[in-house]
Order: sequence, then C-alpha cells, then structure tokens
Amino acid sequence: MKKTTPDGPKAKRIKRDDHQHDEATRNILDRLQQDSPVALDSLKPTQAQIISPQAPFAVLADVRATDALLHIWVMLKSAEEVSDEITELASGIERGLVWSLVHSVEMSRALIEALLRGNGVDPQA
Repeated sequence: MKKTTPDGPKAKRIKRDDHQHDEATRNILDRLQQDSPVALDSLKPTQAQIISPQAPFAVLADVRATDALLHIWVMLKSAEEVSDEITELASGIERGLVWSLVHSVEMSRALIEALLRGNGVDPQA
C-alpha cells in the first residue's frame, strides 16, 4: 500500500551517557543497603544553601526534617496535578513520557506521605 503523505521529520534523540546513569543508580542502591535506619526526629535541620547565583530564592537554615518533607509533599502534589493536565494535551510518545513522570511523582509523594504519617504528621490536614 502506498502512503499518501510523507513521513514527518524524525525526532532527534539526545544521547545520554548510560554508564554514568547506571553508576549513579548503583551508588544510591549501595548506600541504601549500607546505611542503618535513622529516626526522622534525629535528622539535623537544614543548612542554608543558595540554589544558584541567578536563583531568586534559597534554602533557609534550621528547617526541621518533617517541615522540609511537608513542603516537598506539597511541591510533588503540584507537579502531579500539572503533569496530569499536560498528559491530556499530549499524544503518542509524549503522553507516555509524561505519564511516566506522573507515576514517578506519585510514587515519590506516596513515600514522603508514608514517612510523614509514620511520624505523626498528616500532610492533608
């Protein structure tokens, strides 16, 4: 069967260095297996940190771990909602990529929520 329309331009793929990605993943998994469990209350507060010289904000000093996790939970919830909206507009491979992002954000938020609830903090309250 002959095509009536020509193929569109092929997407250019950005080649990533899988070796570095694999090594970073291996290092994370090694640390998770070596480190002993730490109580959330025993974590030290944050240290002040500038994100970048151009950033209009920075991480404040002395933010407790539970407060930091609560803020991360809210940011992940927002990212999940935005990604859900974008997924509806996407098509083809883009929809699959955005869905993958949504799934990763959902899993991250669920993990943080479980950690917060396990330490007596209800992020939805």
